[in-house]
Parts: sequence; structure tokens; C-alpha cells
Amino acid sequence: MEAELTAEEVEAMRAELARAPVETVVANHCYGLFELAAVYLSQQPPLLPQARLAIDALGSMLGGLEGRLGDGEEQLKDGLSQLRLAYVQIDGAKQAGTGAARSAGANGDAPKRDGEPDDGGAVQSQPGE
Repeated sequence: MEAELTAEEVEAMRAELARAPVETVVANHCYGLFELAAVYLSQQPPLLPQARLAIDALGSMLGGLEGRLGDGEEQLKDGLSQLRLAYVQIDGAKQAGTGAARSAGANGDAPKRDGEPDDGGAVQSQPGE
């Protein structure tokens, strides 16, 4: 069931927003972008293109508003650095995994699993073939 706001409730919310310091409101939007990027990075598998857009948007906002976001600015910059590092680590691990899978399959052999005999990749014929 959707709750609809009355015109009075909307006006009260607008008045409250107008009383809030603008740097606080903008910083809250930055925190929203931080959370959005973190959500995309934490998915299995990570949603890297979506995370990158959210990280880039946060970086653009912080860069364009440097020195104007008040007390939360340094925390936001630290968070952006953490997101960028996490992105690079996750992307690097994904690239390494893709590269290993490609090299293992380059000669047509599937990678050997633990406990499987090493038959040198030879195809074994089954009785009756």
C-alpha cells in the first residue's frame, strides 16, 4: 500500500529542507552515491560498470565542490579513495580470473581439478568405442 503525502506534508518537508545548511544536503547526496557504489561492488558478481559510474559521479561532485562541503568533506574524500581502491582490487581479481581461465582453455584442455589424475590431456577412449 502506497502512502501518499498530503500537500501540507510536502510543504513541511520543503520548509525543513530550506532550513538545512546546503552543504549538509549536498554532502548527504554524496553519501548516497558512496552507498550506491558500495552496493554495486558488493553484489555477486560485482556490478563494475554501475559501480564505476557512481564512483565517478561522487569524484566529480567532490572535485567540483572542493572546499565547500563543510565538516564531512574529508570523510567523503576518504570514502572515495576506499571505493576506488576496492574497485581496482575487484576489477584486478576479475581480470586475473578471466586471464587464468583463458590460458587454461587456450589449448582446449580444461583446468585439472584437485584429485584428478594427470593424463596429459589425452582423450581416453571408452570400452566399445
